[in-house]
Amino acid sequence: MDLIIPGSAYGSLFVISFLASTVLPVGSEWLLVALLLKGYSLPLTVTVATAGNTLGACTTYALGLWGGQVLVTRLLKINPESLERARRVYARHGAWSLLFSWVPILGDPLCAFSGLFRTPWWLFLVLVLSGKLARYLVLAWTTVAVDG
Repeated sequence: MDLIIPGSAYGSLFVISFLASTVLPVGSEWLLVALLLKGYSLPLTVTVATAGNTLGACTTYALGLWGGQVLVTRLLKINPESLERARRVYARHGAWSLLFSWVPILGDPLCAFSGLFRTPWWLFLVLVLSGKLARYLVLAWTTVAVDG
């Protein structure tokens, strides 16, 4: 499984998970499932994927916090429709919406808005980490259950 970092399946999972939590069109689920099917440790695989994905979200939060909306739209290339959808969700549900930061198309703008709206760092981190951990746990347990 020398995918990205030769000799390090977990390192590759971390990098892919990090990139998947940015605006790059990358998914990490396929690699998590592949590693589990190859017999890699469920707790370690979930931990590495969650850490990488959460840190990727933190970069988007930081861009929103320090770069403002102009930088978010130009650098992250979040289209106006996605940005408006995330703004409405965030305005309606507040920081709790960050539990869904793992949802494709919606998650990146939510993280950027939390920075723009100056959500406290500790709250951002707790909610994003919780949502991403729950998603990877469900995926991992489902994979192991189906594989038998």
